[in-house]
Amino acid sequence: MKRFSISYLLLALFTLGAFSATVDTVSVFSDKMNKNIKAVVIKPQSYDNKAAHPVLYLLHGHSGRYDGWIKDAPHIKELADQYGMMIVCPDGGFSSWYWDSPVDSTFQYETFVSKELIAWMDKNYKTVPSRAGRAITGLSMGGHGGLYLAFRNQEVFGACGSMSGGVDIRPFPNNWNMSKRLGTQREHSDNWEEYTVMGLLHLLTPNTLKIIIDCGTEDFFYQVNKRLHEELLYRNIPHDFISRPGAHNGQYWRNAVKYQMLYFNEFFKSNN
Repeated sequence: MKRFSISYLLLALFTLGAFSATVDTVSVFSDKMNKNIKAVVIKPQSYDNKAAHPVLYLLHGHSGRYDGWIKDAPHIKELADQYGMMIVCPDGGFSSWYWDSPVDSTFQYETFVSKELIAWMDKNYKTVPSRAGRAITGLSMGGHGGLYLAFRNQEVFGACGSMSGGVDIRPFPNNWNMSKRLGTQREHSDNWEEYTVMGLLHLLTPNTLKIIIDCGTEDFFYQVNKRLHEELLYRNIPHDFISRPGAHNGQYWRNAVKYQMLYFNEFFKSNN
């Protein structure tokens, strides 16, 4: 009876999550912006037992913040445990679009995420410090950021994704404070061509970067995502494209992140 009780207790503790991912909230100094920026770091339960873990950088959307994913989609901790990967959710500002803004020196988030944050993570955590162990994705503004940062920094990231991403900003010149980061489209049209994901496809060559794109058919970004998919097909760039009924909301993203993490896990496993 005593042995049975102990076993039952251990099983109950495991079921309740006693042995599960842990969440750190960290502050990382950006030399580029001369300020501290917060991030959430999720460590899988296997963290202390392995020398290094692959890392998924998971970006929030417009008006979001660093803790948005962990609050709105807490099951990502279970997914981190399931796949043995770390997840890092940095603060991307209210409307940075993860650019190094050419008109606002206080918004330099490409440098922060793709250089400063990664260097800090590789120094302070047990990460796989190469593109073979790094992926990046996000929702909405963060979906744009996932592809934008990976396309421009392929030496840093080996895989990337987007969930309901604003992958072509040009049809939306008056939305989401983008003109504050790029200037108006009328006066700075070159910026709007250079700083959109659709303007970066010339940087891609087949089979050099793993890409997954996901967008619901009722999403206001659906047409630009569909067009990106078609242009990648035309250019013979392999990628996964997921489209199913759904809108631009948390219900869709909580589901989408499951597919994205499965995809990135396969990428990480292929590089072990």
